[in-house]
Amino acid sequence: MRLLATTAALALLAFGPAHAQQGSTDAELRLAVARDYDANLGALFDDFHRNPELSGMEVRTSGIMAAQLTALGYEVTTGVGGTGVVAVLRNGAGPTVMIRADMDGLPLSEQSGLPNASTVKQVDSDGVEKPVMHACGHDVHITALIGTARQMMAQRADWSGTLVLIAQPAEERIFGARAMVRDGLYSRFPKPDYALAFHVSADLANGLIDVPPGITSSSSDSVDIAVHGVGTHGAYPHMGIDPIVVASAIVMNLQTLPSRSINPLEGAVVTVGAIHGGIKHNIISDRVDMQLTVRADNPETRTALLDGIDRVARGTALALGVPEDRLPTVVRSTTETTPATINDAATASRLRAAIGAAMGAERVVDVARTGMGAEDFAYFVTPESGVKGVYFSVGGTPADQVATAPGHHSPLFRIDPRPAVTTGVEATVVAAQALMPKG
Repeated sequence: MRLLATTAALALLAFGPAHAQQGSTDAELRLAVARDYDANLGALFDDFHRNPELSGMEVRTSGIMAAQLTALGYEVTTGVGGTGVVAVLRNGAGPTVMIRADMDGLPLSEQSGLPNASTVKQVDSDGVEKPVMHACGHDVHITALIGTARQMMAQRADWSGTLVLIAQPAEERIFGARAMVRDGLYSRFPKPDYALAFHVSADLANGLIDVPPGITSSSSDSVDIAVHGVGTHGAYPHMGIDPIVVASAIVMNLQTLPSRSINPLEGAVVTVGAIHGGIKHNIISDRVDMQLTVRADNPETRTALLDGIDRVARGTALALGVPEDRLPTVVRSTTETTPATINDAATASRLRAAIGAAMGAERVVDVARTGMGAEDFAYFVTPESGVKGVYFSVGGTPADQVATAPGHHSPLFRIDPRPAVTTGVEATVVAAQALMPKG
């Protein structure tokens, strides 16, 4: 799909930035966003990129977001779900549209080579000081939210309804959206009819926009397994039970869940991301700890995988002689968990048409999913909420660099900020106004 994105972007260059066949309103919006980037958003992005904060600890970032939105004239509430910010603009009768941007960085030491590379370190919630980096583009998202807020305020005569903007904490650890909902996001503030968000993509060329009609992100669950054994001398393994051998067998047997328990046409992943055990060459320890991530595209597969992990851990241990009172302990995280994010097909089609009409049809592309990344935007648009959601992607890399661009969550990650931010703002404004037409 990189070839598709690159080819479309190269074709786009022939049209130029103004796209002459579009109406004056669209050209005026594009010019206004460009001027805002030069006057405000460029410096704001630079500041965010230099000063990332870890999940749930976005105190400085949320303060800046609140101050910016307040200065623009929004009704602003802070401390929602922790460090979350909610801004409301009531503009007559009509639908309520919520636009979300996530704020948090990652515990990585930036090696991008950029002049504004982060050198920040922060003590995380576990008490350990860690380097911090915006390695997933959340600095683009929050910058674009301010740009969107400014344009929506300036163009109040062109739309009618209620706009709710949220700066969300802790997306990287997938608990921030849930925390905001539990803190009354949909009861303390106007409940949206529609929810929008975009993600900048390093493997999509500048200027391109992908609006999927259905699933955009898989469910994600973090699972911890403590494998218990009986410690002994490494030269006398028959006198103990080696938890490293048991854990190794569990790792391999877990792979039979997606390969033999799930329909091969369904997406399913069980990854053991960390395994820790033992202290010395010649000592058989009594415990091994494993950390897993589990991904699925539907609730049935998700349940089958999680229940399967319990079964495989127990069964493998029993087969290797672990006594009943020392069977593995399997714990599903109650915080690092999210369902799949699935766009409302009709709304996605509506916004795809609006963005194509305003920004150029050749800029709206179809990009196949290449993995099972997760996104807690899902909590805002659960089926029981009744909120229709659309989560789309915006290109963040020059077309001739897409094939070699470092991926998200890499210390080498880098985004071309100006086209990413300006495209994100323009597409979001167009989408929001399409859902809240005047009259």
